[in-house]
Amino acid sequence: MLISSNMKILRLTAAPFLVLVIVQYTFAQQIADPLFNTQVERPTYTRNYPRVLFDEAHNNFHTAKGRYKPFADLITNDGYNIISGFKPFTKESLETFKILIIANALGAEDDEDDGADSSAFTEAEIGAVHQWVRQGGALLLIADHAPFGGAAEALGKQFGVEMSRGFAFDLEHSLDGAVSILVFSRENNLLLDHPITRGRDENERINRIVTFTGQALKAPDGAAVFLKLGDGARDKPSHTAETSVPVGGQAQGIAFKYGKGRVVMLGEAAMLSAQIAGSNKTPMGMNAPENDNRQLALNIMHWLSGALK
Repeated sequence: MLISSNMKILRLTAAPFLVLVIVQYTFAQQIADPLFNTQVERPTYTRNYPRVLFDEAHNNFHTAKGRYKPFADLITNDGYNIISGFKPFTKESLETFKILIIANALGAEDDEDDGADSSAFTEAEIGAVHQWVRQGGALLLIADHAPFGGAAEALGKQFGVEMSRGFAFDLEHSLDGAVSILVFSRENNLLLDHPITRGRDENERINRIVTFTGQALKAPDGAAVFLKLGDGARDKPSHTAETSVPVGGQAQGIAFKYGKGRVVMLGEAAMLSAQIAGSNKTPMGMNAPENDNRQLALNIMHWLSGALK
């Protein structure tokens, strides 16, 4: 019994290292799922379509016509007018838009290049986005595990959000055998009450969200955490690191009003995608089984645009 118990402890201790490597490797080849249903039965906007700037000017891993195409198509069918942006952020480049979406920006051309985790945005750009939100703009900032957290860190700090910059995992609140694929549900008390999780009616109510290897976010005072990391959650600086730090009670989804504007930040990007990964074409994101991620994408946009109060 003693040997058996010790062996079990050793396996559990090693599991984050082994599984994070497997998840990272499996998800290396990611493409948008061409079969994902992006139709919306009753679009939120049938006129006065909110203008959405989808950032593609900062070496973004996710773009409206690339890995985030299912998300872009989904919200387009819900009545949003998406324009891809290829210019730096300035007062002039932002002023005609209601919502700005930034998904996995990078400080270098590729996520494996030197400097990929350096700030993707200049101080002037960060200042322009900050002022635009204060005056009524709505920001959706999505920053995944390393190196994406580092690339977005300075912009997040401008709004009081701290990013772990690593790889979050949780032995208790994850899918079997994949400790970095996290489950947030009403049942496990990690999916918290907020207009985003309630929706506008019972049909839009969210009960279970799955995320696919991200980082931890520390919310500022007054912000609402709607995807809360479990008490035992930890974060590794890299997917092969043997050391980790506690991040229990932090988040992978937060929302708050800022001045006259609104902000949603996510610590994981695949949750709003619909991708197929690896040779087995594993579904990852809104197309994965048993989750409400598709409705989460719509509800986030509804809250940012003001359709959800």
